[in-house]
Amino acid sequence: MIVGPTATGKTHTAVELAQMINGEIISADSMQVYKHMDIGTAKPDYAEMKGVKHHLIDIIDPDETFSVAKFRELALEKIREIISKGKAPIVAGGTGLYASSLIDNINYSPTKIDQCLRNELNEAAKEKGEEYLYAELKKIDPETALRIHPHDIRRVIRAIEVFRQTQKPISYHKSISREGVREFEYLVFGFKMERSQLYSRIDARTDKMFRNGLIDEVKKLLDMGYGNSQGMLGLGYKEVIWYLNGKTTLEETLNLIKRNTRRYAKRQMTWFGKAENVTWMNVDDPPDCKNMALDIFNVLHTSDISSKM
Repeated sequence: MIVGPTATGKTHTAVELAQMINGEIISADSMQVYKHMDIGTAKPDYAEMKGVKHHLIDIIDPDETFSVAKFRELALEKIREIISKGKAPIVAGGTGLYASSLIDNINYSPTKIDQCLRNELNEAAKEKGEEYLYAELKKIDPETALRIHPHDIRRVIRAIEVFRQTQKPISYHKSISREGVREFEYLVFGFKMERSQLYSRIDARTDKMFRNGLIDEVKKLLDMGYGNSQGMLGLGYKEVIWYLNGKTTLEETLNLIKRNTRRYAKRQMTWFGKAENVTWMNVDDPPDCKNMALDIFNVLHTSDISSKM
């Protein structure tokens, strides 16, 4: 598994590694699951994939519901499938909750998605503010509230949803599920970069997204009827919608996306920084993905996993 903040070269390194170990890649990115959303999600194109099979990319429409529970189910299915072909599964992505569901063996099966409840809670957040929902979460599950940012409304709603359905906090379900038998063990490699360099890369990548047509991509999605879909709440998309609705200027939109992406990267670093048993790798600017893949390759072949590859 290759994890870490956005713009550190995880995807390209995973491709290089896959070529070395006859691997296939499973994306652990909560936005790359959506079809038609390519530029704003930094989705690898055909050339960047270099012939390596990628999974869990372009699997649902932007108005379809997706969850960490569904990710875990599909990721485990793909891991089994890849191993059955005699290949090596590589999970790569920066969505901490997705990675944690595998690493920490968290089973989210006790609850299902309640779209009516989610709509109700989203409306409450719009009318009364996100702080209102966060205050409710603190009352019912203070442990989980400590791990969720007050403005991470999707995770706040999910935690409330679990409590409403089971009358037990999501932290309880996580603690119980971790006690189950692990189907797989994971070697986890975390990428980290000096913060000023990382922020500079984020700014440059955002500029490139705009040059490559992010605004046109959002316009097309709106024309397809996806304006109020879950996918369009993602970073980069909601800001462009504000611009198209005349709420911000183009320059303000660009700066908002840069700022919000830097904040997201900071949360990613905090999340993965708390993870246990991670082999941390310092990443240069620009990332030397081929050499990083070689370093991972060398670690793999000095570990217990080498005999199983």
